[in-house]
Amino acid sequence: MTTTGLPRTTPTDLSRVTETLEMLAPRWSVWVLMTLANQPLRYAEIKPKLPWLADGQLHPRLRKLTDVGLVERTEYAPRHVTYGLTDRGTELMPALTVIAAWGNTHLEKDLVPNPKTGELEPERIAAADNIEDALLMLSPRHATPLLWALKARGATSPKALAADAMPGYNLSAVYPPLRQLIDDGLVEVTGESTFQLSAQGHALAPVYRALSAWAAGRPLSDATTHPVWKQAPDLSQARTRAWITHQSRVPALPAPAPSVPALPVTQRPGATWQPGDLFSHQIPARPNAAPSAGGHHR
Repeated sequence: MTTTGLPRTTPTDLSRVTETLEMLAPRWSVWVLMTLANQPLRYAEIKPKLPWLADGQLHPRLRKLTDVGLVERTEYAPRHVTYGLTDRGTELMPALTVIAAWGNTHLEKDLVPNPKTGELEPERIAAADNIEDALLMLSPRHATPLLWALKARGATSPKALAADAMPGYNLSAVYPPLRQLIDDGLVEVTGESTFQLSAQGHALAPVYRALSAWAAGRPLSDATTHPVWKQAPDLSQARTRAWITHQSRVPALPAPAPSVPALPVTQRPGATWQPGDLFSHQIPARPNAAPSAGGHHR
């Protein structure tokens, strides 16, 4: 029998988390969820908040999120329909906040001049941007299983990783996803031709704990421990590396744009971001195309 570094409960837990990532990964899903985080809205109220989405993009996203049980569609009359988060959708908001915090800390940001002092400082990235950029790295097939195997085993050979994370595949199949994780800064190669998590990879512990708790129907307060993603080690002295950069999904306009109306201060339970966090960029008529999974990242 092949020795595995993963706990017995991992297959079910990992399956739930990967399904959650696949559910959230489609482009603009997080933006839609965060737009609905405070209160149910009619379609005509959602559209101005996501002006770069055409009807042919927004309608399918709302329908898909409704199908997976994160959004509910309530019809009061033929021309009065609202979209709001379900209880499960509301419970997901704290986990999204954790992902946003990881992205804010570990995704590279361009330096921009402070409009008041002129000094260079990291640009402010919208919470939804940070989440979707993180999902581009975590949601591709085999990415999360490989990260979990590396967390459980420590420095590991490709053969052992393939046995844990990609059973049934040829050994050569493990290298492309590993190369992508290395390019993304989540994995690094040791001097002994083995692989291990980078500092940024270890820092994913709160993200995976939160996703695991939500996927199992447990409150985020239960996500303090995990059989694989235990408390992240102190990596403050670890060597850091630069992330591959790309333009923001919602780039700032060269000229000031009208401000987006603030959402109500009263928020639904579980949403921890404040009004204005969602749209930290000035919003153009339509943003640049986002890279596909496995492409360039911030």
